[in-house]
Amino acid sequence: MIGVVDSGSGGLSVLKEITRLLPGEKYIYYSDNAYCPYGEKSQDFIMERMRTVSEYLMGEGADIIVVACNTATSAAIAGLRGLYADPSSEECRERVLKATGGRRDHVKFIGMEPAVKPAALGTKTGIIGVLATVGTLKGSKYLTSKGNVEDNVTVVEHVGRGFVELVEAGRLDGPEVETTVEKSLRPLLDAGSDIIVLGCTHYPFLLSVMERVAGPGVRFIDPAPAVARHLVDVMVQEGLISGAETDPALQQKKPDARLVASGEDSTLKNLFNMIYVRG
Repeated sequence: MIGVVDSGSGGLSVLKEITRLLPGEKYIYYSDNAYCPYGEKSQDFIMERMRTVSEYLMGEGADIIVVACNTATSAAIAGLRGLYADPSSEECRERVLKATGGRRDHVKFIGMEPAVKPAALGTKTGIIGVLATVGTLKGSKYLTSKGNVEDNVTVVEHVGRGFVELVEAGRLDGPEVETTVEKSLRPLLDAGSDIIVLGCTHYPFLLSVMERVAGPGVRFIDPAPAVARHLVDVMVQEGLISGAETDPALQQKKPDARLVASGEDSTLKNLFNMIYVRG
């Protein structure tokens, strides 16, 4: 079983890409929406939530966990791997054996990767935009990625103010949504960005609005497909691929996914149905 966790419903955009590659797997998705958004919360707080949720997912049968949240990846992925992913550590083995009821002695974690490099390689203006949360823009993973390309391109950043809240409320279009999107996109567009990296898994749900605001000359990059491909590679290495996903008929079916939320779950279920029932 594959566990997926996000601060809210945004990680469904990652789940969608994963199930395209692995439609035959079983999933459990955890929305920590009682504490959403994570963007401006402390690293210690996010780490503690990720520990709690990860052990819950292990106890429910997850053999590998995708942290489908850029902010949580920045704040907690290294700590989670240190606690649960190292089978050479006796403490890690004991911790995971207890959490999984003896089923596994380690659990791998897949995080979100900032898509700065592909944006830098694809830009024609030499200016790329990054739209993300405060936590992601301050995180070491993003800062390292940014530092690796800054000699060749100009990186312009902005926080998607109100984006997460709109998605969690199930408001994906309309005049107020367009106004909110315009305010955060405009600085990136005015700076000359021709490619904009989406640094939060909630943001793809507002992509149609962003494309309308930006116009035809701007491309958006969602890192979720690359994360899904990396998950497959790690599952092969770990011997976790079931083989059922090779059946083409499974591509047409709703995935076997259990949805769990720490808060109210109606938006989570509505977005899931929007993705898998209405397409």
